[in-house]
Amino acid sequence: MRVLLVEDDDLLGDAVRTHVARQGHAVDWAEDCAAAEACLDASRYDLILLDLRLPDGHGLDILKRLRVRRDVTPVIILTAHDQVSDRIAGLNAGADDYLVKPVDLNELQARIHAVSRRYHAQALPEVAIGALRVLPSERRVVGPDGQDIGLSSREWAVLERLVARRQAILSKTQLEDALYEFGAEVESNTVEVYVSRLRRKLGKDVIETVRGLGYRVAGDA
Repeated sequence: MRVLLVEDDDLLGDAVRTHVARQGHAVDWAEDCAAAEACLDASRYDLILLDLRLPDGHGLDILKRLRVRRDVTPVIILTAHDQVSDRIAGLNAGADDYLVKPVDLNELQARIHAVSRRYHAQALPEVAIGALRVLPSERRVVGPDGQDIGLSSREWAVLERLVARRQAILSKTQLEDALYEFGAEVESNTVEVYVSRLRRKLGKDVIETVRGLGYRVAGDA
């Protein structure tokens, strides 16, 4: 997943970014409202971890603007304010979950998985690619024999992005966007490596190369 972390506390921000990145996700870290809005203008995210009290404004304003423009990206609020009224305000503004600081990183990871499952259950239905079944809500691929096919986080990120836009051809840059945070050094053959791995695991015809344009899932998806 591509995750946006909005947090002004250096120690907590670094700990959360490191932990989430170790789970295989790309994480962009914004320390104020202006930086967060710039990230949201520049990229598409699968999840936002949002602090409320920021140096130049309130995190709820970011959340409200997202929902006004019908952006349904999942949002988990992280805040030191544990008043019931704060939680109600956050949920009413459109947050999907709410964690009070200090944040237990294992609990945060469990919440991320839960919110991601709920979101993808609504956003993407099960997809058939030949004899394969892709279940976005469960982050699973089931083979012809009914057995799960294990994918790494980054392999899943590439497949999920292709399945989400299965009528379209996605460029190499669009797929890199699912794998890397801003400022990360992108190796020139990264997408090719993960597409090759997916073909080995799922079948060589599952992902088509459209010469000069990019990739798409097989036409019968």
